[in-house]
Order: sequence, then structure tokens, then C-alpha cells
Amino acid sequence: MARIVICEFMDEGAVARLAAAHDVLYDPKLVGDAARLRAEAAGADALVVRNLTQVRGELLEAMVHCKVVGRLGVGLDNIDMPACEARGIKVIPATGANALSVAEYVIASTMLLLRGAFASTGAVAAGQWPRAALGNGRETAGQTLGIIGFGSIGQTTARLALGLGMRVIAHDAMLPPDAPVFAQSGVRPVGLDELVRSADAVTLHIPLLDSTRGLFNAARIAEMKKGAVLINTSRGHIVDINAVATALRAGQLGGAAIDVFDVEPLPVSPLLQDCPNLLLTPHISGVSAQSNARVSVMIADKVLESFS
Repeated sequence: MARIVICEFMDEGAVARLAAAHDVLYDPKLVGDAARLRAEAAGADALVVRNLTQVRGELLEAMVHCKVVGRLGVGLDNIDMPACEARGIKVIPATGANALSVAEYVIASTMLLLRGAFASTGAVAAGQWPRAALGNGRETAGQTLGIIGFGSIGQTTARLALGLGMRVIAHDAMLPPDAPVFAQSGVRPVGLDELVRSADAVTLHIPLLDSTRGLFNAARIAEMKKGAVLINTSRGHIVDINAVATALRAGQLGGAAIDVFDVEPLPVSPLLQDCPNLLLTPHISGVSAQSNARVSVMIADKVLESFS
């Protein structure tokens, strides 16, 4: 019987699935108590985490018996992958399980920001009538969506966008232009520069690497089509959020939805407060009732397989 420590929230049905076969400690608040987490991890054969737990340094040193790390999500920048590999620890992400949740967030944000008509409740309720100011929003159909990173999330986003009548272009540094997935999905592959210049909405679905850190800085944002919208659900360090706010205030960007940040929770910033057409959400694009169940069950099953 293996000892499994789950230190962030997981669907209770999946926790019960693990507990039926192994010794399980489930405490979603454990991630906030570093000393106790290290103590519990020292006796763990498997550790299940989300994005807050930093599987590196002292915590990784404490994991002397660990054989498996289950990641309730897909990003792996909070896990020292080379160190895990050197220790023989298998890292299991929930690839594809939250793709629909993220894709729906992207499409909803795109529609909201292009139309620009959904922030008028306060004004209308107060007796104002900003019809002229809000009557020039753009329909989603016919607009060009540029997807950077064409894995499972990017492909799901493309499918939804095409269903709305959008044109979809994509860039993926890991895929050649003749990769079958582009023709199969009806998406045109383009270079990064062409995508940035021509898309009405740009969405990012790439990992945080040395090559992607700061990819959307002030200079790159300035190259975007005037009035375009930018959506980041990947990792915070990929986009300079201060440059985003500056471009929004200058009218260069038409809108932005940012779900991930360099530091989470996001520190107070006067530049971001009352910024026009800026949607900020607390790293929840991939989290829904359904996706949490899918992600949790997938990781539970894969952890069980590892000890079978």
C-alpha cells in the first residue's frame, strides 16, 4: 500500500478512488504550510499537486521515497523536471483534461472584448444610456483568431472559433507548417510575426521556457493590429502585463484578458486599476466543475496505474 499526499484541491470522488486502494492524506491547505508539507512529503510514495506547490529545492530534497508526482493541470514550470528525472520520479500531467475549460474561457473573453458592450450595467442602472459609445463593437464571426501554441488546448480553441465563423491562424514553434494537424483542423499555419500583425485576437497556449519568457513585451504588443485583443491563459512571465496596460490606455490594444501572472496572487498595481477593457481573472481558465472532475480522475487513474 502506497502513501499518497494530496496537498492542493482535488475532486472528492477522485480522492476516494485513491483512498480505496492506498493510504491517502488529502489536505488542500497543506500547500500553504511549507514545513508540514516537507514533513508529510518525506513519507510519501506519491505527491499530487496543482500549480502552487513548488516541487523543487527543500521540498524535493525531502521526497526521499517519492516515485510519482501527479500534476492536476498541464503546466510543469512549478516542477523541477530534470531533478525529478534524476531521482527517478515520474511526473504525470493531466494533458488534455482541462482543454475545453480553457478554450471556452478564451472564446468567451474574445467575444466579450471584441463586442465591448458588457460593462454598461452600472451606467444603465444609474439612468445613463451609452448606446452610441457602445454601438461600434465587433461581431466575432469574420474576425481572425491567432493561436500561439497548437497543442490540445489550442486545437480545441480553434474548433470552437471555427464554429463561430472566425478565421483561425496558428503558430507553433514545435510543429512544421505541413504538420497534418493544421489541414485536419482547417487552420492555416503562419509565422509568429505574421500572426501578431494580422490577428484580431491573439491567444497564448505555450509553456514558460527561456524562449517564451517575455515573448509579448512592449515591442511585440506594439506590432499587433491596432484594436486587437490579447488573451493569456498560459503563464504570466510570457506577457508583460504593465506593457499591456500601457497599450490599453493608449488605445493600441482593444482589450486584454489575463488569467495568469508573474506573481500570484497579483500584487496591487495602480497601473492596472481602472484600466479600460482589461479583464483580470485569478488563474481559473482551466478550472470548472467539469474540468476539475476530469483532471482529478485522470490523475487518480494514472497514479493508481503507477502502483499496480
